[in-house]
Amino acid sequence: MTDTGALSEPRETSVPFRAGRDGYASFRIPAVVAAHDGTLLAFCEGRVASAADSGDIDLVLRRSRDGGRTWSPLQVVVRNGRDLAGNPAPVVLASGRVLLVHVRNAAAATEDAIRRGRVAAADGRRVWVTHSDDAGATWAPGTEITADVKLPAWRWYATTPGHALLTREGRVVVPANHSLPPTGSDTGTEGRYDGGHCLLSDDDGATWRIGYVDDNPDGYINVNETTAAQLPDGRIYFNARNDSPSPGTRADAHSLDGGESLHKPFRPQAGLAGPVVEGSVLHLGEPDVLLHSGPADPSARALMTIRRSVDGGTTWTTAHTVDGLPAAYSDLVRVDDVTVGLLYETGDFSAYGTITFRRVPVAALTGPDR
Repeated sequence: MTDTGALSEPRETSVPFRAGRDGYASFRIPAVVAAHDGTLLAFCEGRVASAADSGDIDLVLRRSRDGGRTWSPLQVVVRNGRDLAGNPAPVVLASGRVLLVHVRNAAAATEDAIRRGRVAAADGRRVWVTHSDDAGATWAPGTEITADVKLPAWRWYATTPGHALLTREGRVVVPANHSLPPTGSDTGTEGRYDGGHCLLSDDDGATWRIGYVDDNPDGYINVNETTAAQLPDGRIYFNARNDSPSPGTRADAHSLDGGESLHKPFRPQAGLAGPVVEGSVLHLGEPDVLLHSGPADPSARALMTIRRSVDGGTTWTTAHTVDGLPAAYSDLVRVDDVTVGLLYETGDFSAYGTITFRRVPVAALTGPDR
């Protein structure tokens, strides 16, 4: 692969997950973080029988000690029997511990059935957390936190997907989304019932609570999968998939109090045109550049692109176009001082053939004017 942006040198790519390998029919929903020793941890859902969003699904991991050029054998981090474990939301604490927040539900509990209220609470979406103290080599048994972070009325529930956020103040912020019960003759499957919220922990994941909640079944801005980054002034920037795409398929908001509340409700973000899909954000720290990854084709999941903002997410410009292939979910990670990593779904004929890792120089993302 070669870059289509301003710099012409080849970019390094690798394929940690390929559909049909390691006992899994499909791999979906990537997330990636860098441990304190530099090890990259690439997570995703290993879907046993098919590419479907329900069924027998494990959370799996590959690790890289050379910046994403090569990867260790596949590890199963969470296996929920023959049921589902999904939506990985990893974050690295100041201590070096890696937290992995995720959801679980019964294999037969489809999103449609959960949204319609046809699934018992015990079989529906439940929230768990596990951790590793050795850069992902081994993992502790999971702990359920559903009662602390999910309101009883909420039906569907999903963490991120993609990496979660550790703020400079030490708070863990996990963006999430949920659905509300319907009114009138609606079924609950309508996008207008989607809402966003976040999970907060101020004690390294020992206890959890709900932060902001943003839901309003108006059919205008109804956020879904959400990602977050902290800006230099301390604000948290949230960027979300909007499932009511009449004003645009992306929405964003800022929090001035570490995710406890939103300064203003989510509003359309017209600078990030693309299909209805998950995306990722990452602030580089130095330089002061905010990145977003996601498909840029307005009508299809294709044309994976990294865009940049130098004004805290108000406006965006294209920084790096990967290629014109099908592409869907993605996550961004700072590999080292000079490299950003992009873990993303792509393939020649389908966006879901592989989960590929791409090393991109920071210089290619910040632009010649910086």
